[in-house]
Amino acid sequence: MNQPLAYVHPGAKIAKNVVIEPFTTIHNNVVIGEGSWIGSNVTIMEGARIGKNCSIFPGAVISAIPQDKKFDDEDTITVIGDNTTIRECVTINRGTTDRMKTVIGKNCWIMAYCHIAHDCIVGDNCIFSNNSTLAGHINVGDHVVLAGMTAIQQFCSIGRHAFVTGGSLVRKDVPPFVKAGREPLSYVGINSIGLRRRGYTTDKIREIQDIYRILYQRNYNNTQAVAIIEAEMQATAERDEILEFIKNSQRGIMKGYFSSN
Repeated sequence: MNQPLAYVHPGAKIAKNVVIEPFTTIHNNVVIGEGSWIGSNVTIMEGARIGKNCSIFPGAVISAIPQDKKFDDEDTITVIGDNTTIRECVTINRGTTDRMKTVIGKNCWIMAYCHIAHDCIVGDNCIFSNNSTLAGHINVGDHVVLAGMTAIQQFCSIGRHAFVTGGSLVRKDVPPFVKAGREPLSYVGINSIGLRRRGYTTDKIREIQDIYRILYQRNYNNTQAVAIIEAEMQATAERDEILEFIKNSQRGIMKGYFSSN
């Protein structure tokens, strides 16, 4: 860790086997866990809590103050889970009084030039491809994949195991287990490839497909579809997760491609 061309504030808590490359700056009130690697020209600002075995590549700026005019220097943090990789020139801002923190989960892969704004909560095992941009107050579930240049509007939620195609503009909530694409963003099917890779059986994938056929392909409104799903589909963890997501959606869920809702 003793790199003479890096600056580490005396108030930072750095595990002994962390590697810090030249020309990196680490501010006060920073914690970095064992086995992490911090590349050259990285800036890690106050409030960063970085887990074990993380890799942060050159040009990244972690835990900068929010790009929010209401921010008044509150004591907020940025949390990055173990085994997460943050590639070149990624920017992650710390929280505001809304949630007091911005969180990236474990085993995530955040590719070059992504931006994650204040008060975002990102789950585990997510992949954000180059130039993906999250505005403030966004919730992203586990195992979500954002293809390149995806832009998500503030206060949106993305359900677990969702896949969003490249260049998408996300203005509504994206339910779990689906693929989202087209403009305006719409349901384009189940993320069956991702689900198979993660051990979901053919029967379970078929069950999820049947639920979304009712929601998106039978011309019901959301209230009608939810009632039918509850009445006709057996209660399972996946069914209940989908229904809970729809009921709790604050922005409303994205539409089906052929939906008239």
